Amino acid sequence: MTTQEGPTVKGVGSIELNGINLIDESERKGTPRSLFWPWFSANVSVFGISYGSFVLGFGLSFWQAVAASLIGIVFSFLLCGFVALAGKRGSVPTMVASRATFGVRGNALPSLLSWILTVGWETVLTALATLATATVFDELGWGSGDGIKVAALVVVTALIVGAGVLGFDTIMRLSAYITVIGAVLTVVYMVLVADHISWSTVSDLPSGSTESFIGGLTLMMTGLGLGWVNMAADYSRYLPRNASSASVVGWTTFGAALAPAILVLFGLLLAGSSPELSGAIGLDPIGALASLLPTWFLVPFVIVAVLGLVGGAALDIYSSGLALLSLGLPAPRWAAAGIDGVIMFVGTILIVFVADDFFGPFQGFLITLGVPIAAWCGVMIADIAMRRRDYAEAELFDPAGRYRAVNWVSVGLVVVGTVVGWGLVTNTYADWLDWQGYLLDPLQFAGGKEGTWAFANLGVLFALVIGFVGSLLLNRSAVRREEER
Repeated sequence: MTTQEGPTVKGVGSIELNGINLIDESERKGTPRSLFWPWFSANVSVFGISYGSFVLGFGLSFWQAVAASLIGIVFSFLLCGFVALAGKRGSVPTMVASRATFGVRGNALPSLLSWILTVGWETVLTALATLATATVFDELGWGSGDGIKVAALVVVTALIVGAGVLGFDTIMRLSAYITVIGAVLTVVYMVLVADHISWSTVSDLPSGSTESFIGGLTLMMTGLGLGWVNMAADYSRYLPRNASSASVVGWTTFGAALAPAILVLFGLLLAGSSPELSGAIGLDPIGALASLLPTWFLVPFVIVAVLGLVGGAALDIYSSGLALLSLGLPAPRWAAAGIDGVIMFVGTILIVFVADDFFGPFQGFLITLGVPIAAWCGVMIADIAMRRRDYAEAELFDPAGRYRAVNWVSVGLVVVGTVVGWGLVTNTYADWLDWQGYLLDPLQFAGGKEGTWAFANLGVLFALVIGFVGSLLLNRSAVRREEER
């Protein structure tokens, strides 16, 4: 079995050679507080303001939207905090620690899901950065059309892939810079566009139904924490073993949730004040937000927009490379990140130059992959909760060891959770996803596929509960036997 791929190159600007191997004790460093920087920088993007429009699209009042947003943000990032514990306990990335409950070979299923999700997210963020740059250039009169978009795409891709290839130390340093620059310029943006807020208009928004509230909450969960949960241990794996577990959970949750909470609340005020702006956000989220600005701030705006998106995409491409390695790709980590960069580039072209709008594909992507990732998350968190000892790290690479080749219970829970979950969600924004919601009519669940509850996307929550409760009930004895060996 192989647990180490070679010596590590350390330092900012040097290529990290650590991949899915165990992190040597000599390389463990930092404190849980250091987790604040990558998580905050990845979520400080002004794109977070756009979620205000997305949530209000469910027909909620302002206060309903505030409650749905905050609950969805904090709860989903708390899930990330719990998963981050696996990194400290095992010295390995998330998709290797996941082998403890799925089996060394059985974990191929969640690794594949994780790889697809992270590649999808880095593609979405790259597309947004490309569109934002092109929109600002057009507003400034510096050029427009496909040529500008192509140039923006090349530059943004180079930044993201470069950070992903260089690895952990570079990403951690980059995240600190992005945090400071992004936070300052985002505050300036809020001040400049605050006069577009009309509290009387916002406060007059009619209340929505309970099912609409659940729909908004589910969207926030899938768009935020559940989009990161499959990589939450990739950055905590460098922490010392004696780091406080409570601090790991706390700093991950706080760092990730702080910026989205502020940005979404501001976005609710903006979108709730203008139906026209809310509609424009669905077509080009960053461009619509830029349209509110005075010309002199457009350049700083595109800087903060692109930096925030690059910060998130850099974490994604780093983790997508690790997921690809955990699937068995015989290549160094930096090469895996490069491969994902090529896929990201092609996917961005499809979004920017082919898709009719942004929100439709985005919504379909979130719900479709949110269901199986929620099921995996439930299983993973239950496993973390049941264990009282650190992982037997070397055996995470040995299919004949205590974690077995395949844990069919865990694999089965993800499959069942996904089948049930997809049957209870709907995706009206993408014709090729019309097959979803197949359980709503046969079961006459909450009014069927045309009922109001169909758009609450309860399947995401069902998948999470099936994974968590099922694992607590069915895997407890297996965990006990593993820890007694």
